[in-house]
Amino acid sequence: MDHQPPPFFKRGPAPLARLSFYAMLSLALLFFDSRFQTLELLRQGVSLVTYPIQQAVHIPIEFLQKSANYFSSLSRLEEENAFLRRARLSNAETLLRTQQLEAENERLRKLLEVREQKKISGRVAQIIYAPRDPFSRRVVVDKGQQDRFSAGQPVVDDAGVVGQITRVFPFVSEITLITDKNQAIPVQILRTGQRSVVFGLGDGRLELRFLPTNADVQNGDILMTSGLDGVFPGGLPVARISRIERDTSYNFARIYCLPLAGVENFGEVMVLDPREALAIPEQLMQPPALTAGSGVRRRSRR
Repeated sequence: MDHQPPPFFKRGPAPLARLSFYAMLSLALLFFDSRFQTLELLRQGVSLVTYPIQQAVHIPIEFLQKSANYFSSLSRLEEENAFLRRARLSNAETLLRTQQLEAENERLRKLLEVREQKKISGRVAQIIYAPRDPFSRRVVVDKGQQDRFSAGQPVVDDAGVVGQITRVFPFVSEITLITDKNQAIPVQILRTGQRSVVFGLGDGRLELRFLPTNADVQNGDILMTSGLDGVFPGGLPVARISRIERDTSYNFARIYCLPLAGVENFGEVMVLDPREALAIPEQLMQPPALTAGSGVRRRSRR
């Protein structure tokens, strides 16, 4: 008798049969699902279960992508910052000059407004340097005899009186500021109309002199040019009273003032044209006539 040993593993259907079965099952499921949506709940359940797994798988990929984007953005920002710094440095001079020109134009417009308001004529000059003299307050401008400048012309800016031309050269002129010790200007208190003279102290301040201790003067009073000197037109702002010292042991009060103009600040000033000399009436030029009675009395005194 022919005996065969039993198979070690239990054999099932043939592979071709299984393939055909699963293929038919898949086609059937596709048909029923497309027509009746029978596997929609199953798909949602599977998606719900596999979603955390998908997210966990995508985390390393997203991390790598974000890291690459971060480093590329960082390098790009560094390049842009370097480019902007170079551009700013290259344009720094232009920007500074633009700001300076804007400030100069603003001051020039104010100077022109002052000239129109005060009905005065003058020319704008540029301050080029200040002499190195610690005991004087003077500046030098870029116009002189060729521009028909002469000694004694008043100098102002948009805020008030700056000084007076004291020396003239062919191409430059020297201006003595109102804060110089040798400078004095007749002024008038705007509030009361009282007249006096303001002197420079040499330290950036002014002193209003020859006013009695009981004079009607207050801190903050504005001093204007009185025009009595025949040099400065009347009504130009000069200074503001900052401190008053009243001592009964002295006849006059010590009154300190601060100039209203940018005496030591700006670079442009306006040099006013000299004032025309007033004609003196002939009656004042002739000596008074002696009457007959006065002559008799003089002879009788002899």
